[in-house]
Amino acid sequence: MCANAADKKIALYGKAKYADNFKSFSYVNPNAPKGGRLIIPEYGGFDNFNPFIFKGSASGTVADLIWDSLGYTPVDDISVAYPLIAKEFEVSKNHVDFILDERAKFADGSAVTADDVIFSFNILLSSGAPIYKVYYADVEKAEKINDHHVRFHFRDGAQNKELPLILTQFKIFPQKDWETRDFAKPSLQIPLGNGPYKIKTFKAGKYIVLERNQNYWAKDVPTRKGFYNFDEIRIDYYQDTTVTLQALFAGNIDLREEYIAKIWATGYDNDLIKSGKVIKKAFEHNNPAVLQHFAINLRRDKFKDKRIRRALDLAFNFDFANEKLFYSAYKRLYSYFTNTGFEATGLPQGKEKEVLEKYKDKLSENVFETPFALPDNSTPQKVRENLRQAVQLFKEAGYEITDGKMRNIQTGEPFEFEILSNSANGTTFTRVMLPFIHNLQKIGVEATFRSLEVNIFKNRMDNFDYDMAIMSYRISAMPGNELKEMYGSKAADVKGSYNVMGIKNEVVDLLIDEIIKAEKKEDYEAYIKALDRVLLSEYYLIFQWYSPYNRVGYQNKFGIPQTDIKVGFQPFTWWAKQ
Repeated sequence: MCANAADKKIALYGKAKYADNFKSFSYVNPNAPKGGRLIIPEYGGFDNFNPFIFKGSASGTVADLIWDSLGYTPVDDISVAYPLIAKEFEVSKNHVDFILDERAKFADGSAVTADDVIFSFNILLSSGAPIYKVYYADVEKAEKINDHHVRFHFRDGAQNKELPLILTQFKIFPQKDWETRDFAKPSLQIPLGNGPYKIKTFKAGKYIVLERNQNYWAKDVPTRKGFYNFDEIRIDYYQDTTVTLQALFAGNIDLREEYIAKIWATGYDNDLIKSGKVIKKAFEHNNPAVLQHFAINLRRDKFKDKRIRRALDLAFNFDFANEKLFYSAYKRLYSYFTNTGFEATGLPQGKEKEVLEKYKDKLSENVFETPFALPDNSTPQKVRENLRQAVQLFKEAGYEITDGKMRNIQTGEPFEFEILSNSANGTTFTRVMLPFIHNLQKIGVEATFRSLEVNIFKNRMDNFDYDMAIMSYRISAMPGNELKEMYGSKAADVKGSYNVMGIKNEVVDLLIDEIIKAEKKEDYEAYIKALDRVLLSEYYLIFQWYSPYNRVGYQNKFGIPQTDIKVGFQPFTWWAKQ
């Protein structure tokens, strides 16, 4: 990490990939031509242009296109922040300074100043989603040094190595655009941005059209060279991912990412693909696996016993789903940090074991004695054995099968629960849910599956109104402060937080604190692996699956950067063929 003297980057551990005088990132085409139009799908709807608040539904994609942040982290150097609105950084033990680029402007030509940075930070804390107070808890205050110099003071005693870097990530709003408006109230008033695009027109819940800002202040800044090449981007809203396949073939949209293995295997066999008018391509990536899972609501009494949660895990037959439904296209997640290098495997060793030993009296023995293992359902015999084990776990937790139903011995209540999904993928998951529900019925457990309209589903999740739900989260390649939001006890009671499961675990909280303040990379890795192992031991969720590829269908009218770097699907580095 840089210290005191001004630097062109903030690096968490080790050296940055790019020198101070770099011209562009290596996975873009810095000379990509500008022009053309891109039409992409999103799912659900929108009633708001501010995704940073608890209420309403807004597009994160739009936010990334209309607002810039102080710094930018590329996909091939994920622990480093490079200049954007801030041209230099000064990091010390008790604060971090951002020296703003004098060229930074909003779309109306007015300058981005220290006042705007401070306003943006403070409004997120006072009126943004409640989770920002958790995320930035170690910041004491933001101070204006001069019009182009902002200092963020850290709380006394704060040990948070990642904090300077994450402060480069929040969007900078114009104070004048919001000081007479209620930031916390959903609004479709077009906001004033400072990013590469401006909102041109829209129809609530239907579409948004953005136009490239011809006077974008950062178009020649190295962190923006080669990006955002389309003159116009249109986002059309759909309720179901399967509908967009026909929209692609009809020419109504330009590209779509495919999430359904069966459609990827069988749905692209037509003349458009054969003639090359539509391209089908899997983009390999090195990204952390998306944490796709069945989330279990720990706030429900029926799920408080770990043996119950493990029994439900044993009833989910991934091997059957992958072979019969997914064309063997997926791998099963096996860690909260799959594909990051921070997975807890085998038994704890070395530094990780030392870390866990400190909390031995608060952990179950299996953390040290039994490696976490996914259920093996590769044969009918193993499936039956897993179900027998699930019945035994229910019995140990105070249940027995009576009249074909798993009942609480004391109350006689049957064990029943509801599994929720959203309509964008509900059709897809129906195929997966039927065999899962059938297996549960074999052990006397009654589960029902409901697919909800996207906005209703979001509201249910925000208010923790569910038993079990199909959820997915993108995982940072360098996990840190966001872990408080996802697994920290304080976030469990904050509506709208990412801790939808309601995890409250003292050791988890302590390990997260250690991750955040770790100074050495080897300590950082040991604490993450220890956290993974503790979370795995509690069976808070049921892992689903992931793919090492982004599967994309797109019209054959785009130029795409040629690179050996496994960056996956990066449409905002593409350009329209001339």
